[in-house]
Amino acid sequence: MALFIMILRKMAKNRWLELCLLTGLVVSVALSSSMPIYTHAILQRLLIKDLENLQLQTQKFPGAVNSFTYTGDVEDPSVKTQRLLQADVYLEEQSKQFGLPVLLFSKARSTSSYMIVPSGPAAADPNVKRNAEIAASSNLEEHVRLVDGRMPAKQQVNGVYEAMVTEQVLTELKLVLGNEFTIEDEALKEPVRIKPVAVIDRKDYSDVYWYNPISNYKSSFLIDYDLFEQDIVKGNKLNAASNTWFYALDYSQMKLETIPVFTATTEVIKDYIQNHIGSSWSNPVNAPALQTLAAYYDKEKKLKLMLWSLHVPVMILLAFYLFMVANLITERQKTEIAVLRSRGASRLQILMSYLLEGVLLGLVALALGPLLGLQLTRILGASNGFLEFVQRASVDVKLNREAYKYAWVAVGASVIMILIPVFHATRVSIVGHKQAMARQQRMTFLHKSFIDVILLGISLYLLQSFHRRMSDLVALGLDSADLKIDPLLFVVPALFMLSMGLLILRVYPVLIQLVYRLGRRWWPPYLYSALLQVGRSANQYQFIMLFLALTLATGIFSASAARTMNQNISDKIQYKTGADIVLQSSWENDAPPPDMGMGGGSPGESEASLKPKKKVQYKEPPFLPFAQLPGVESTARVFTKPDAGVNFGKEGAVVQLMGIDTDDFGRTAWLREGLLDHHFNEYLNLLASNPKAVLISKSASEKLGAKIGDVVQIGWKDAQSAQFHVYGIIDYWPSWNPNPVSLSKTKIAPADNKNAKAAYPMLVIGHLPYIQNNIGLEPYDVWLKLQPHASIQTLYDAMEQKKLKITKLTDRKLELINSQNDPFQLAINGVMTLGFLIGILISFIGFLIYWTLSLSGRILQFGVLRAMGISFKQIIGMLITEQLLTSGAAVLIGVLSGQITSNLFVPFFQLSFDPSTQVPPFQIIFDPSDRIKLYVIVSLMIIVGLMILGTMLSRIKIHQAVKLGED
Repeated sequence: MALFIMILRKMAKNRWLELCLLTGLVVSVALSSSMPIYTHAILQRLLIKDLENLQLQTQKFPGAVNSFTYTGDVEDPSVKTQRLLQADVYLEEQSKQFGLPVLLFSKARSTSSYMIVPSGPAAADPNVKRNAEIAASSNLEEHVRLVDGRMPAKQQVNGVYEAMVTEQVLTELKLVLGNEFTIEDEALKEPVRIKPVAVIDRKDYSDVYWYNPISNYKSSFLIDYDLFEQDIVKGNKLNAASNTWFYALDYSQMKLETIPVFTATTEVIKDYIQNHIGSSWSNPVNAPALQTLAAYYDKEKKLKLMLWSLHVPVMILLAFYLFMVANLITERQKTEIAVLRSRGASRLQILMSYLLEGVLLGLVALALGPLLGLQLTRILGASNGFLEFVQRASVDVKLNREAYKYAWVAVGASVIMILIPVFHATRVSIVGHKQAMARQQRMTFLHKSFIDVILLGISLYLLQSFHRRMSDLVALGLDSADLKIDPLLFVVPALFMLSMGLLILRVYPVLIQLVYRLGRRWWPPYLYSALLQVGRSANQYQFIMLFLALTLATGIFSASAARTMNQNISDKIQYKTGADIVLQSSWENDAPPPDMGMGGGSPGESEASLKPKKKVQYKEPPFLPFAQLPGVESTARVFTKPDAGVNFGKEGAVVQLMGIDTDDFGRTAWLREGLLDHHFNEYLNLLASNPKAVLISKSASEKLGAKIGDVVQIGWKDAQSAQFHVYGIIDYWPSWNPNPVSLSKTKIAPADNKNAKAAYPMLVIGHLPYIQNNIGLEPYDVWLKLQPHASIQTLYDAMEQKKLKITKLTDRKLELINSQNDPFQLAINGVMTLGFLIGILISFIGFLIYWTLSLSGRILQFGVLRAMGISFKQIIGMLITEQLLTSGAAVLIGVLSGQITSNLFVPFFQLSFDPSTQVPPFQIIFDPSDRIKLYVIVSLMIIVGLMILGTMLSRIKIHQAVKLGED
């Protein structure tokens, strides 16, 4: 108890330092706990979005779980009945085990297919062969609408089953309502008669009940479900062959925690059906969401790995901060520690007392940190770039068990960091402590152990490794997935910035001493004193200088990295799409249906295949309606033929042919400046000068040997060719990717040949009217450029009102929004912003702590200087000079380190974004506005700190300082 009281008194004595230490602990815990919170929140948002996209793309309900089994081959009817009835009870009970609200649970059955014949000569045409099955589905009546006839009775009427049918049944089996049929089969004990009395259709086409479309009942007579159970399942009048159990679950309530439960339940159902009622024809479980859910474990691992690597710079800052504050506290208590050691206290006892102090602070941080982590996660979700925030839908954040695990680890690591200076202090006796105080410490441990040189060597080695990997990635046309996302892309720059800062600080004291000696005869007193102070006590300033340098370097690197990635992703999407909206309308043509002539076995089939195919004739739809859509600034027709052939002399190649109207294309298409040797419009003007003029890609020029002025022949399969004149050679063109495609991914080389040489795509651009008139008319895309504030929804509504038949559409704005909502992109923007803000906060606190303690320790010096006649202005000048030589120098070191790091490492971020598809080329972006934000924030921090120090300095009384010196 006495030890506990002593610790509390010691903490109260250094309450401001302890509060600063607690702040660092809380921030460390908050930052650590925010990682699992953010991972959970962003993956939760992505999960629902992916399931919604699954429904849009496949038209299948993601919450559906469909189980099917075939029991037509079970010979013992009583065994079959028992199995089916048990399965009904068991599988309905399993609906509660998915961990999701159940929208509906339905059962459907059908018999084997039987031959049916009209019951009387007037019932239907007896010459038509008809096969049908009797089927039933639970609660079917609630989900259908009556098209014709009346709803069937729930029992037999005069020995006849009344049934519902679809319109397709009437057509396929050539019957009408009211026709009575008899099922003929030798295995039946008695004849079964059935009569269709109703034609039905789906009541609601969006009803999840119709997971199996109603078109599947094209040969089914649907009777009442209870009647089916009574007479067929239990009564065995017919062979119950097909059985389906269907669950519709509310997938919008799907949580990451319920994924294992959902997956496990589907496995339980699968095992039950296979082991209890299954046959070789069973499909135990069909759940569209399973494939999507399976990918989330991998996504979670990758996101956690990226978050850890992104947090490395700010973690380093926090570690330095905790060490610095703990070291300041220990420095103030070194005499006390030395006295305790001289009086018999063991090192373990002293360490235990400080450990208890760290545990007390850690428990407080453990209580506050995760709550702060929740707020930090919300900041991450709202970030749209470096120091940019938007009103985005808030992420669903909540504390979980894993967040507290991370918090415990952070507390443990922080307490160890706090104990390091205490451990070193306990090694010194009272005599050794006094000797150390009298001596001038020349070099810090970091410099003695050459940590800066070691880290710099490691960073440069990994830099070369990145260079090799980048060149291989682009040269072979590989996907980034072949090399995976490397967390070292985020860790190595942090180590490089740290090593750069330490290396410059190694030589900085020598530079200050050199400046001092060069002008010591002429320096005014305040400058002389400042140079002497900084030169002789450089080691005292190194922590705060390294702190500020790392903060600014991290900010510059983060700003450049975030801005570069955001801008390059935006440029990639804009280049790939070519325009704001790219669409294609429906073209009428005389092509035969896809399945015509596909039947096999005809004698003349081989002869027919040798006949030349008839050229398909297309009818061009009106183009003017697109130009008249609201919000459209300009439109362009863009024809693309990916497999056109070009010949020049004896050389030939397969190229992508693009046909354009030069004037419209120039007003509509987007191309980043600097990609071509001349302005984009100059090439279009060159093309417009001659209808036969074409522009060819550099790859096509090298392949064919064609140059400007040469004549080439261009055409495609089943079309005539035409002559064109080469007017220009280009490297890039809107929507065209010039990067090589690995032959290992084409039919040319085996799929396992990863060392296959890359094939460069080739492009030819010509006049659309000339191509249409001389080669052929085929469907083209329509590119739309929208006005700056045009409404996409208004555009879509107008398309619907004008009944424009759109077969495909690409919306650039939607793709940009999707890219900004990507969890990895959100993580990069959010963590880099958060890291810089936290770095500024702890740097400001560290700045004030250091200079406040430094000032209080130099009260005697300032008092003596004032007593010697040095004016207050000169002392302020001396303080400002010291700030320029320390904080100002730290800012310059930070700017230099951040700039070099950005130039060296930011280009490698394209390794995470597939450089083989990164067009335009990856470009490092330095936005002056980002720099201004950084400089303003850092300048405000230094100015506020100087104002506080100046206020403290103005309150120093000369006689008190001198009296303090006498005492």
